[in-house]
Amino acid sequence: MVHQEIERKFLVKDNSFKAHAYSKTHIEQGYFATEPGKTVRVRIRDDKGYLTIKGPSKKEGLARYEFETEISLEDAHEMMTLCMPGRVDKNRYLVKCGKHIVEVDEFFGDNEGLVLAEIELESEDETYERPDFLGKEVTGDYHYYNKYMLRRPYKLWKDEVAFEQSDDPSERL
Repeated sequence: MVHQEIERKFLVKDNSFKAHAYSKTHIEQGYFATEPGKTVRVRIRDDKGYLTIKGPSKKEGLARYEFETEISLEDAHEMMTLCMPGRVDKNRYLVKCGKHIVEVDEFFGDNEGLVLAEIELESEDETYERPDFLGKEVTGDYHYYNKYMLRRPYKLWKDEVAFEQSDDPSERL
């Protein structure tokens, strides 16, 4: 399916999202290409495989084109062996918030300690409810793209952003 992906991305302040999650899945991602303006990846999500192609981000990272198709789990495992070095490993939690689903990714391995949330929207100016666990918005910040974290994992730069979890200075860690 080809469509335009419109999403906002946030740091997560605390683990309260886990109590509200109605789904949890494990995701492993490998990448074939992570050049500016394009990403090609294979993903294993629990017992299913997916091949995804993403185009360049538009309007400060808020929207981009995306093609994703399901592939066999066997093919996904085989494709992982052909990927660039490194993997993105995470658990994804789904939390219902108003009419939207908030996807919360808890990262492992070299990205351990990073927790991000995304809200997919129908349009760039669509309003949404903001759950309490959301911190600073990082939409368009390349540090928080999975493809960036593959090459320069969170463990290498987390101290640079340790005090940026919240938009509210009184809530910063």
